[in-house]
Amino acid sequence: MNTATAPNYELIQQDGLETSLLEISMGPHHPSTHGVFRMDVKLDGETVVDLKPVFGYLHRNHEKLAENMSYLSSMPFTDRLDYFNSMANNWAYALAAEKLIEVEVPERAEYLRVVMAELTRLVNHVSLIGFFLNDLGALGTPLLYAFREREKILDLFEQASGARMMCNYFRFGGLRNDVPVGWIGRAREVVDRFPVFLDEYEQLLCENEIILSRTQGVGNLSRELAINAGITGPMLRASGVNYDLRKVDQYGIYDRFKFRVPYGEAGDCYDRFMVRMLEMRESVEILKQALEGIPEGPVMGNAPRVFKPNPAEVYGRIEGPKGELGFYLIADGTPKPYRYRVRPPSLINLTVLRDMCLGGKIADTVIILGSIDIVLGEVDR
Repeated sequence: MNTATAPNYELIQQDGLETSLLEISMGPHHPSTHGVFRMDVKLDGETVVDLKPVFGYLHRNHEKLAENMSYLSSMPFTDRLDYFNSMANNWAYALAAEKLIEVEVPERAEYLRVVMAELTRLVNHVSLIGFFLNDLGALGTPLLYAFREREKILDLFEQASGARMMCNYFRFGGLRNDVPVGWIGRAREVVDRFPVFLDEYEQLLCENEIILSRTQGVGNLSRELAINAGITGPMLRASGVNYDLRKVDQYGIYDRFKFRVPYGEAGDCYDRFMVRMLEMRESVEILKQALEGIPEGPVMGNAPRVFKPNPAEVYGRIEGPKGELGFYLIADGTPKPYRYRVRPPSLINLTVLRDMCLGGKIADTVIILGSIDIVLGEVDR
């Protein structure tokens, strides 16, 4: 038997009886771990008394690679950080690099950046909910419904960038190319139909007895712990904190759009599920406004042909679908960054997994992990 997965029994005294704890490893290859990830769980019966997340199986040296290539050469590598959110990853990196130089992003490019980011949010959230329900035991149907809608958006990404997932579409000062003729109309059709899907999805899921009983009061994350641990995104808002970088920083042109920021109260798995459902509706509203107001014009600004910024330190961040995605860059006057650092929401949000699981049942750990929404490409950079 492999020692990494062998059960470990620890004798304890409980109510005068000699009993034992069972230590098991879930992963690194396990259907519930959402990637190559391991949870070392210590159980008293079915109750979790300790949990340790273990990662590092997928380390790809992303940050060090970026320090040995030009700034622009790292753009396609950002696609792979979170392969569900290529467009959003591109934007966060572009925002950071654009602080190093004087560049003006054209109006059309600003609108298209918002459109791509919000379409990405729909892709992420609808996929996450499908996987989350799969973890709950709803095998097949909700995930297939989610992927049906995801395909429509991936088709738009492919038409605009030539790739469905690894888009490499953003550039310092704008976008690589304009969208093709007719793309805006097709995007409007997808966006206009999306609320019908959400209505069906909510009717199917939001008041389902099994979902309510399995998620309400499970994996609670308090407002105080969420703030102290640096949690961001839907996880933070589900714990009752009204904080969204689209409102706080108003990067890009988000100050031009009207939208609300949904947030919960209990901070349990159900709140995290519902916040994402409501966020998709707000993304639809942003998309409608952006697609209606998008102007004609160029999609690339006055970025220099040779990107060689003066020495400086910058940090650029966005409200990614999973939380705050930031890039910290140190320029030393050469075409390569002296230091390139990613602030990944998946890794930060994963740090409270133990706190959320303690006292719960072993079956609940799968649901709690699924409600965090992680991708190992971000965790093991």
